[in-house]
Amino acid sequence: MLPRAGKEFLVRIRFSWRPLFQGRYLLLTNTLSGGLMLSLGDILQQARENRREPGRVRDWGRTGRIVVGCSLGPLLHYWYIWLDRVYVGKALKTLSKKVLVDQLVASPTLGMWYFIGMDLLEGRSLSEGWAEFRGKFWEFYKANDWCVWPAAQAINFYFLSPKFRVVYINFVTLGWDTYLSYLKHRDESQQVDLTSGSSSVDSQQEELQSSKPLEEKA
Repeated sequence: MLPRAGKEFLVRIRFSWRPLFQGRYLLLTNTLSGGLMLSLGDILQQARENRREPGRVRDWGRTGRIVVGCSLGPLLHYWYIWLDRVYVGKALKTLSKKVLVDQLVASPTLGMWYFIGMDLLEGRSLSEGWAEFRGKFWEFYKANDWCVWPAAQAINFYFLSPKFRVVYINFVTLGWDTYLSYLKHRDESQQVDLTSGSSSVDSQQEELQSSKPLEEKA
């Protein structure tokens, strides 16, 4: 049997999280959880890149720029409020409409927001961000978005209370966030590989050229 003080402590812990999902704190929770999970996804992706390239230094500035994920929280917050207001209920037809509208409207919009926002934070222009989004859109949308999100959103809309929707999505997207970080910075990694490859070729050519005079003297 726990003493009275211990029981009171457990009760406080049990109910301490509830204010985070009520009133104005819900928007704050949705905002911070989005940035946190996107940052964690980038940390995991950079850990993978560091294992592949032992000499690579972790780019904390890149992780910090994932603050764009915090801006996704309010978008999702108000998007789900609107979606639940327009499509009320859990009937199969209603559920299918919500999932379809989410896929056709929210998914590409949030993808565009991510790529353009990241490029702007990296000092690139709006047109460069738009060009990158267009170049990578079908890869992340067709091959991965339609494989992951319909089932995840069906669970979200059918089983969960509206106040938990954004946090649920933010945690489900940890693997997705890791993939987005990889897709966003894949070209940079390939450029590093090409540069290191060309440097090794140049050094080999210099060694061959320097060895030729010695062979001629011999």
